[in-house]
Amino acid sequence: MGLLLFLIFVVLAFISFSQFVNTENVVMFAAALLCALCALLLLSGFTIVQPNQAKVFTLFGNYLGVMKQEGFWLTIPLTVKKTVSLRVINFNSDKLKVNDLEGNPIEIAAVVVYKVLDSAKAIFGVEDYKEFVHTQSETGLRHIESQYPYDNFNNDYEISLRQHSDEVGDELTKDLQKRLSIAGVEIIEARIMHLVYSSEIAHAMLQRQQAKAVLAARKVIVDGAVTMVKSAIDQLSSEGIVELNEDKKAQMINNLMVALISEKGTQPVINTGTIY
Repeated sequence: MGLLLFLIFVVLAFISFSQFVNTENVVMFAAALLCALCALLLLSGFTIVQPNQAKVFTLFGNYLGVMKQEGFWLTIPLTVKKTVSLRVINFNSDKLKVNDLEGNPIEIAAVVVYKVLDSAKAIFGVEDYKEFVHTQSETGLRHIESQYPYDNFNNDYEISLRQHSDEVGDELTKDLQKRLSIAGVEIIEARIMHLVYSSEIAHAMLQRQQAKAVLAARKVIVDGAVTMVKSAIDQLSSEGIVELNEDKKAQMINNLMVALISEKGTQPVINTGTIY
């Protein structure tokens, strides 16, 4: 309709200017001008809504509504239309240097998956909802990571950043949802994607982890050696293979423990005489 009125304007304007100026031509030109204005008004009302997209409409500063149905539509003329994407968006935070619950400096980063749920809030609730999401995500990440230790060395805590990434991610998701609800944003998922000690303490913490692993391994070896020695002595006594006094039992236990626990291969010594 708008295009038709615009064509009428062009035709009438051409006819009016092709003739001498008289009353009839002035009337024709005025009609052409009116058609042009009507055409412009109608054309300003057309809009296209793409899939997974929303249009927020305002008229002279008044909020009219949101259109999410895709297609080619004719709306109220002279409305201001702002486009909001409803697609799922991934946001990767920068690597942040923060202190964990124990005060250790760590480097951490997260990936946040979100989408706009309320288009009107996204436009009118904050200045720029994407920038708002980025800023609040980093703020929330700093807040959550300061609530937990990097690692639970002494089993003093129920949750640690390294061992319970799923639980920490769930807490981060809840925290961000509270922060971003004002912008009409739904947080789908928030997960830690980078977690290391800061460079100034990374070497010391690596040595601590290695020492803990060595101690845990040695404990398993010692427990196994004690079980084996006890089994050997009990079997010798129960089957009456040989009777050992307390001194010989102590010597045998010592030899077996050294042979089983030693990190290097032991050299056996064969006793060719009596054990007494």
